[in-house]
Order: sequence, then structure tokens, then C-alpha cells
Amino acid sequence: MKYNVSLFSLLLDILLSLLASLMSILVVRWVSEPIPGFTFLVLIWMGASAAGSTAGIILSGCSKDVKKYANVRSIARVIYALAVKESLLILVLVFGLVKIPTATLSVLAVLIDTTLSVGTLSYLRLAARLLANPEDVGVQSAKKTALVAGTSLVAVHMAEDLEKEGFDVVGLLTRQESMSGRVISDYVVYYCRTDADLEKLKWRLGGVDAIFFPRSDAETDPGNNTVQEDHPSPQRDGMSFAGHVVKRGFDVALSGILLLVFSPVIGLCAYYVRKEDGGPALFSQKRIGRGGKPFMIYKFRTMKVDAEAQGGPALYAGEEDPRLTRVGKFLRAHHLDELPQLWNVLRGDMSFIGYRPERQFYIDRILQYNTRYRYLYQIRPGVTSYATLYNGYTDTMDKMLTRLDMDLYYLRNHSIGFDLKVLGLTFLSIVSGKKF
Repeated sequence: MKYNVSLFSLLLDILLSLLASLMSILVVRWVSEPIPGFTFLVLIWMGASAAGSTAGIILSGCSKDVKKYANVRSIARVIYALAVKESLLILVLVFGLVKIPTATLSVLAVLIDTTLSVGTLSYLRLAARLLANPEDVGVQSAKKTALVAGTSLVAVHMAEDLEKEGFDVVGLLTRQESMSGRVISDYVVYYCRTDADLEKLKWRLGGVDAIFFPRSDAETDPGNNTVQEDHPSPQRDGMSFAGHVVKRGFDVALSGILLLVFSPVIGLCAYYVRKEDGGPALFSQKRIGRGGKPFMIYKFRTMKVDAEAQGGPALYAGEEDPRLTRVGKFLRAHHLDELPQLWNVLRGDMSFIGYRPERQFYIDRILQYNTRYRYLYQIRPGVTSYATLYNGYTDTMDKMLTRLDMDLYYLRNHSIGFDLKVLGLTFLSIVSGKKF
């Protein structure tokens, strides 16, 4: 995985530093009596913060480490950069350019500023480290999934042994309805009494490779006591109804806001796409979405009008794809071609986070190798996905199958928290210059 040094990293560091300064001065105002000329005070404080942040970040070179990973060296550079900023803020306070009522409040402002600045910039690098280790993600998502029958100590020990052997044990099976939804030693208990129940569970889990039966289990051997650990289910089989409501509400609200905010950018993109060769600004294509139903996905056209006139469907071959237009290459490099998909999200065809929707032509070929693709139809496809972060564009069948493993892993584990993580990492990868 390669990252390009870009202005985005520098600007993001400065922005986070400025936000920390703003929060610190607002906290001082909140805990103190009214401060005369507070607006002017804030302007001086933020101006000093901007100057100190920019100087410190450039001198230390800490923004260059965002693209790599969080280590002692990168954090040391962050501290060095922020020491420059805090020194300037202290000088501003000492010389009375910013007049805070008491010395205690002045110290409080500097301490809050330092803590928030170090915390946010360090967290940014820690998050970048997650993107720098795609091999771990691939190993986890490619693991064979398994269920263990029973809820006894024997079953739990078998599950733990299977984990050590490389399986992803997604739960325990029981015929006792009262045990359904409990968690035993981090394993969710699923109630299955009939083959139909088991088939429904397989759908919820995105398929299961194997079911293991211990030699002795509490449900058949009264001498072996069932482990009783009553914790709320972490919903490893998918989101709760409330979670889906929150997710859809988030999709509608954010897509509507972004359509308004980015309307000038959308207009400019459409203008330049049409200007280059006179063709249509938008590109629409039939994809398969939730429930296996087709829908039209919208993007800015990045290829020549007759890109697939000969030879039928063809996968994107990267930046050197000869079908790309000059404007299209720029749009893809900065992910601006995806902006029209905000309309798909608002309509309900897609979500911000899901799996990347595919054409029926390629789905048919994937199904020849792995029939589990159909399990993805339970959720809306997404503008971005867990798999896209680590697997990038798929231009071979091997990459498609790897992506499917990651999509099924997302299906088994997706939650509001998981979605927020993917959304945050997507933003981080874009501002860090990551190509996918």
C-alpha cells in the first residue's frame, strides 16, 4: 500500500491543531466570568495558533508521517511541532496580546490546547496504521467460518481450539430457546431447532463453512453443566432493527446535506466532463442491489463515450487505462466521479457503507467460484466498503473473490460502530492520497 505525500496531510494537521485551540479558548470562556472583547481575543488566539501550528508542522515534518504509521518517531515529531505552537501561545499570553482574566485560566487554556492537539494528531496517525496493514485484514476475512454445537464447557473449549487452528468461530448452536442471544466466552449462542432455522442462520452469517459437534455436550449429556453467562448479544449476525433505522436516517441526512454543499463542485465537474469531448456528463449503469434487484448507479463519466463499444464489459485497468479521458483521470484520482452516487444514497438504492455493487455479468462469474455472493443481497450496497479500503479496485477474479471474503466478513460483523470506522478510514485514505 503506497501513500503520496500531499498538501492534504499538512492542511489536515493544521486544521486539527486549530480545532484544539478553538476548543481550549471556548472552555476557558465557559468556566470564567464574561471576558471583555472576547471576540477579538479569539481572533488573536487563533491567529497565533495558526502561525505556530504551520511553523511547527513544517519545521518538524510531522505531516509526512501520516501516510506511514504511528511509531515513536512520528509521535515525537508531533510533540516537537506542537511545542512550537504552544511556545508561541505562551508568548502571546505573557506579552498580554491575549488577556485571560487569571493565570490559572491561562494555564488551563494551554493545557487543554496541548492535550487535544497531541491527542487528535496522534490518533490520526494511529488510524493511518490500520490502513498500513492490509495483510492482517485479508487473513481475518479469509478465515473459514465455523459453528460449534452446544453450550457446554466442552463446546466452548472446542471453539477456543478451533480459533487457535485458524477458524473464525461465529457462534454456538443450541436447542434451548432460553439460551438464545446469550454470550458464552465471547461466543454468541444461536437457537436452531430445525433445518429451516439453521438455513436462516446461515443467511444471517453470510454462510458457514463447517459445524463441529463435540463428543459430549450438556444438551445430550446431563452430567456436563451448561455454562451460564447472560450478557446482551453484540449482534454479530448483523444490525438490530434500531441500528438499521439509525443507519438509514444517517444516509438520508448526510446525502441530502452533501448534495447541497457539493452542488457547486458537482456543477463544475459536469461542465468540464462535457467540455472535453461533448459527451454526457453522467454515466449510468445497471447494478444489482438489495434483494437482488437491479438499479441504475450514477457517476461522472470518466471514460470515452464508446469505452465498451467493442468487446463487451471490461474492468477498470487503473490509471493507465487507455479508455480514460483527461478529465476522467483527474476525477477518479480524487474520487470526485463518485459524487452523483449521493443521489443513489438519498433514493435508497445504496448506503454510504456496504459492499460495492456489481454488474450481473460479473456476479454470474463470481457465483461459479463462490455461491455465497447471494448473501450480500440482504443489505444495501455502499458508496464505499470495508473491502474497498484494503482490496482496492478489482480487476481480476482473484481480487473479486478476496473482496467477497471481506464483504462477507463485514456482513457478519457490521454495526453502527463498524460503519463509522469504515467511513472514517475512507476519509483518512482520501486525504492521505491513497489510491483505490
